[in-house]
Amino acid sequence: MPDLSTRYLGLNLKNPLVPSSSPLSHDLDTVLQLEDAGAAAIVMHSLFEEDIRNDEQMVDRFLVHPETFGEANGHLPYGKNYQSRLDGYLAQIERLKSRLDIPVVASLNGSSLGGWVELGEEMQAAGADALELNAWFMPSDPKVSGEALEDHYISLLKELKAVVRIPVTMKLSPFFSSLPHFLHQAEMAGAAGVSLFNRFYQPDIDLETLSVVDRVHLSSSADTLLSMRWIAILRGRTRLTLAATGGVHTGEDALKMLLAGPMRSIWRARCCSEGRPP
Repeated sequence: MPDLSTRYLGLNLKNPLVPSSSPLSHDLDTVLQLEDAGAAAIVMHSLFEEDIRNDEQMVDRFLVHPETFGEANGHLPYGKNYQSRLDGYLAQIERLKSRLDIPVVASLNGSSLGGWVELGEEMQAAGADALELNAWFMPSDPKVSGEALEDHYISLLKELKAVVRIPVTMKLSPFFSSLPHFLHQAEMAGAAGVSLFNRFYQPDIDLETLSVVDRVHLSSSADTLLSMRWIAILRGRTRLTLAATGGVHTGEDALKMLLAGPMRSIWRARCCSEGRPP
């Protein structure tokens, strides 16, 4: 058997295959099956900034400052028993860590400064081995430059790295004017890796009802081509861990990604160390 061990965000993995962020991590039994099938680590589903804000607003409205008649208070939930999405997420980290032998990577999705620092600390305390920062901001304002957006992402990364000891990776969109330059900035700011690329659900228009609708278009193997190209370009030009995500449906898809990226570098280094030509 060939040695497929590698390093991901400074973590030792038995192979380079890591299930990316998805609803599969909601269920402990499913994650255990992924580990049995050979997964070297697991990236949890994302905790969304808007969900946390909604929870806080609901708690404030119904538990802290309820505007109700006195006799109606008995129908409100008892505050001490209320479990927020954050509470559930932290509990899931603890459950996974107690049962798995592979690393667990928590995932944060948001773009505002401040609050994510506390969330990152709590996920670290719950036992997460690393954090995936899934930052995204829709640049709809013509007065906001691409440089300003990049600075915002780097500021978010720096705030998080200032308080957590575990590795932080950034899950990026393909919408950067100079991706290698941004990766250099992220590396200087303390990132351990990047995941290429984030895939967004796009709104559609229903011509029958003339309304905007949400339609899920599942990925295909063709979606790997953009990530594959950029990983091949970036390989050897950064010390960050390069991870491909999206569209990997077959073993052939995974092998292509490995040939484009770090696996080829590992193979070449081993050949040279054994005295054979690369």
